[in-house]
Amino acid sequence: MNDVVLVTRHDAIVQLTLNRPKAYNALNIETAQALTRALLDFGADPAIHGVVITGSGAAFSAGGDIKFVLAHPHGPAAAFHELATHVHVCVTEIRRLRKPVIAALNGVAAGGGFSLALACDFRVMAESARLKQGFTSNALCIDAGGTFTLPRLVGLARALEIAAFDEPIAAEQALAWGLVTRVVPDPQLLDVSLDMARTLAQKSLYTFGHVKTLLTDAFDTSWEAQLERERRGLAACANHADGLEGLHAFVEKRPPRYNR
Repeated sequence: MNDVVLVTRHDAIVQLTLNRPKAYNALNIETAQALTRALLDFGADPAIHGVVITGSGAAFSAGGDIKFVLAHPHGPAAAFHELATHVHVCVTEIRRLRKPVIAALNGVAAGGGFSLALACDFRVMAESARLKQGFTSNALCIDAGGTFTLPRLVGLARALEIAAFDEPIAAEQALAWGLVTRVVPDPQLLDVSLDMARTLAQKSLYTFGHVKTLLTDAFDTSWEAQLERERRGLAACANHADGLEGLHAFVEKRPPRYNR
């Protein structure tokens, strides 16, 4: 694995650490490709039940690598077009991954780093960390799925407020607005994130994948179509080993044992 993304195994959980600390883990093509490759590899690995993404140093990720953008031989527009292509593949893989993906926000998450965090299923935020939409203050349009995830998390009015004013968002405010799942003291960030992943890993990954897909697609599906997808998903889960285990465990009044 390229060292711009560090891989650490914690039994059934894998930790992916963005590793460009001197650049505040800014996203360049190499980093986006390495993160995508890791997500593809561990998504296909049955021994891995969850993913935690974090950053090294003082930041989660400051967003797109502006030095790359300004140095591009064909100008900033071509640079952003190229970079966004790779970052978009990465965030799409996060949304497609049928396993829990947790962002452990150790520092600033801005611009593309903000959007990357929002693409994850859950966000655990250190008390000292900050979120910043980051694009519009620099006269740029939001990318990396931010315009998709942000209104779904906080509603259209709040999303527009965040986009228009682009104020830094402290941890407690992020929690109150529903941007993050938990806020924890800085030294506890990684432990809490890994424990959350381990808790989710005890549940049925097959069911998690179905529900994640249904919820992600729900805003673009009609009532009748969503009901039909739910019915098919329920039948598929009931026919899976985990569903059968859950039903028997419920009747037998014992804890279920999933993902065997």
